[in-house]
Amino acid sequence: MSEGTAPLAGDATSVADEEARERLIYLRGSIDNLDAALVHLLAERFKCTQQVGELKARHNLPPADPAREATQIARLRKLAEDAKLDPAFAEKFLNFIIGEVVRHHKAIADQGATRGDAAGRRDEPVGS
Repeated sequence: MSEGTAPLAGDATSVADEEARERLIYLRGSIDNLDAALVHLLAERFKCTQQVGELKARHNLPPADPAREATQIARLRKLAEDAKLDPAFAEKFLNFIIGEVVRHHKAIADQGATRGDAAGRRDEPVGS
């Protein structure tokens, strides 16, 4: 039975297939909502890490912080275990994010270096 085909009256298999199709549509809608939430959460996270990168660049701090990264990975692995999520997957995910953050921090530092030390400095506090 294709997705656009209605079940035949009295056909138990078709009714079961239709119920499965409706459940699949519902679950996919939930997945779509969760994906949207993840994108928005990642956007907010990267807004914060952008500010961290700017702060690090202004104070000549290194783009990467291996001790913090290790602490965050251990913390996320524990959260994943508690949530019944594969900790190895959670670690891979965080490592990907950390890699992107460090890449952004390096780019921010490089931009500051090419503009000069005083360029790009802001007087407002950076919350991170």
